[in-house]
Amino acid sequence: MTFPDEKFSSVAGYADAYFAAVGKAQASVDRKKLTNALKLLDAAYERGATLYVCGNGGSASISNHLVCDHSKGGQTDTDLRPKVVSLATNIEMITAIANDIAFDDVFVYQLRTLAEKGDVLLTISASGDSENVVRAAEWARRNGVKVISFTGFDGGRTAKLADVNLHVAGDNYGVVEDAHQSLMHILAQYVRLGRMKLDIIRKRKF
Repeated sequence: MTFPDEKFSSVAGYADAYFAAVGKAQASVDRKKLTNALKLLDAAYERGATLYVCGNGGSASISNHLVCDHSKGGQTDTDLRPKVVSLATNIEMITAIANDIAFDDVFVYQLRTLAEKGDVLLTISASGDSENVVRAAEWARRNGVKVISFTGFDGGRTAKLADVNLHVAGDNYGVVEDAHQSLMHILAQYVRLGRMKLDIIRKRKF
């Protein structure tokens, strides 16, 4: 059964059902895997490695948002200087690769250009099966770049390629993307919290 699978008599009723679906999706995330993803990110930031992020559509938006929260937010009141690059943000590069080579290569081409062994790739894809995201994950696995994937639906190929797959139980794009956005914020804020003094935490708004 999918969500939604019926019509609703009011937007308020739909909102109640939607919020319930988001809550269920968020609760489905494996907390041990979340801990493992945190360890990968934290260690990468600590050693000065770069985190690369990619996704299509709404997931591209989350990729770009992640740069702000992890890089800018991660170094506020801490001794960290997280290096984070969204492969979905440079429209000139993306359109040149798509036009001259193939849209399926828009992320892997950039990754081949920029990434070094020891870096980390975070893929965001509700289906887990977008070809350009899959190609980036495949290249990363072959070249010493650890992979974290955010997925929904049945996980797709990126769930299998990832060193850590954070899977959200959901089959509605909005619901899955809302849960992915929450995961992005949770990881960013927890990394920051771990390096802040308690008196500073109490003075800040997160």
